[in-house]
Amino acid sequence: MIRRMAALAAALLACACGGPEPRIDYYSLTPTPAAAPASPASKLSIHVGPVTVPDAVDRPQIVVRLDDNRVAIDDQHRWVEPLKNAIPRLLADSLSRELGTPDVLTSRQSSALDIDYRVAVDVQHFDSSENEVSEDVLWTIRSRKGGAPRLGRTTVRESAAGGAAGIAAAHSRAIERVAHDIAEAIRAMESK
Repeated sequence: MIRRMAALAAALLACACGGPEPRIDYYSLTPTPAAAPASPASKLSIHVGPVTVPDAVDRPQIVVRLDDNRVAIDDQHRWVEPLKNAIPRLLADSLSRELGTPDVLTSRQSSALDIDYRVAVDVQHFDSSENEVSEDVLWTIRSRKGGAPRLGRTTVRESAAGGAAGIAAAHSRAIERVAHDIAEAIRAMESK
């Protein structure tokens, strides 16, 4: 009886350990290849941060909305870096291109520098589904010159095709649209 139990346990252990590990694919938020050309050179300095992200999606796995009340956490498709780092990085890159300035820093860099504009971002929604992504982003711009901060909201929907790769590309395009709105607000503040 003991030998049979030991043999059964060994067989179960062999079955559990014998299969190949599932493949995990990693994705990042990146500028789109057809991004707008850089603006003329500028001496503006901008600091992006802090950036907040909803706790429900602030995880390595890509979270996919199934319907209004259900989501799936996709263990085989993950973000290569935390969204709270990826979003400000892409915003900074996009703002640098939009405004023609190399001096765009993120909250991972020193925030104690003398900066012309500070941009705080609160991502309200960062939803993904098989066919579409949507983002709802509140942003605040503060000028070194003082005055009332400029408040804004960008709500974006982008079509997503091609599974997790399509979701990552669609979120990248959505973040670039947020950056465009922020850049337009900074240009308006500069013209005053």
